[in-house]
Amino acid sequence: VQLVQSGGGLVQPGGSLRLSCAASGFTFDGYSMGWIRQASGKGLEWISAISRDGGITNYADSVKGRFTISRDNTKNTVYLQMNSLKPEDTAVYYCATAKVAAGPSSNWHDYTDWGQGTQVTVSS
Repeated sequence: VQLVQSGGGLVQPGGSLRLSCAASGFTFDGYSMGWIRQASGKGLEWISAISRDGGITNYADSVKGRFTISRDNTKNTVYLQMNSLKPEDTAVYYCATAKVAAGPSSNWHDYTDWGQGTQVTVSS
C-alpha cells in the first residue's frame, strides 16, 4: 500500500488549497478514504471521509461547509478541497485508508495505512 500526497503549503487566511492523495498497491475502490490532521503540539483530528464509491461523505464540524472531499476511482486518487481557510486549520494533513468494516469512519483509529503527510500553513 502506498499513499503519496501532494498539495499543501502556505496560504493566507480566507484562501484555498487542494490536497491530493494518489494510491497504489491495493484495490482503491474497495476502501473508504479519510483525511486526518495534526496541529503542532496537538493530537490527531479526523476531518473528513468518503465512501468507496464517493456516495457518502462525512465532515468534522470544524471544517463542514468549507472543505470538500472527493475521489476519482479511475485515477486512484482522493482529494481535499479546502476553502475559507483559517489559521486554526494549520496542521500536517494525512490521507488514510479505512478498515473495510469501518466505512467512511469519523474515528481516526479506524484508519490503517497513511500517507506521508503534508504541511498546510494558514498565515498572513
